[in-house]
Amino acid sequence: MNPRKHPRKKNASAMKMLGAQVAAFRRAGGFTQRSLSERVVADEETIASIEQGRRPLKADFAEMLDELLDTKGALSVGVANMPAIDQFPLWAEQFVDHEREAISLSSFENQVVPGLLQTEAYAREIFDTRVPAFDEDEIETKTAARMERQEIVQRKVPPTLSFVLWEPILHFPLGGRRVYINQLNHLRACGELPGVSIQFLPLKRTHHAGISGPFVLLETPDHQHLAYAESQQGSHWVSDPDSVSIMARKYAMLRSQALTPEESRDLLDELLGEQ
Repeated sequence: MNPRKHPRKKNASAMKMLGAQVAAFRRAGGFTQRSLSERVVADEETIASIEQGRRPLKADFAEMLDELLDTKGALSVGVANMPAIDQFPLWAEQFVDHEREAISLSSFENQVVPGLLQTEAYAREIFDTRVPAFDEDEIETKTAARMERQEIVQRKVPPTLSFVLWEPILHFPLGGRRVYINQLNHLRACGELPGVSIQFLPLKRTHHAGISGPFVLLETPDHQHLAYAESQQGSHWVSDPDSVSIMARKYAMLRSQALTPEESRDLLDELLGEQ
């Protein structure tokens, strides 16, 4: 079977939201999960799974609940209009919200160009090479969402944005020559934007403070300091002040170990001149 013909994945975020609505309507109607399951002749576990967003709410079941709970068709409308694909996985949604509102953002990356600085073609290549593979719809949805995030960088009055990238990223020709050169040019242009600082951590350094992997530091409008880290096994927020302080000190050290923004622009010019 052609893998691109597989049914598209349901939007886990929307499933969770719709499940929460089912739970709210159930409680408002005076039902427990058990009593509701008895009225609709379904397993109590089925009701629980739907409310927790682990099982999709089917159209016929939504109609039954709308009638029983007198929800004026709200659940049926939700099922009919539920997006098919997550723009962002559940673990990333909170990050995107904080990123959008942040007054400052500092990012260390040692694998690929940070999402806020990627060209559309570069971002698409990242999603296209994912294992296990995304289908075409997922690739397009996630690429478009990443491009939308970049309005942060283009704002007339942007937040303070600092990026430290390990130099090997600049030598990784992801997507081939055209994608690679366009990405280098885009990095060069982003480095000229107001409020944006891009620095490269030289490959020749014999040690640096980013050995543990990539991370992001954020400051919210109410001056809460947060950190975010990704790994092969998942991603997590760090809000404990002591832990955030440790990561902030790592980032400060990385900036001191990296080339200056001016030296970093010179490195990009040198690489582009060799192409």
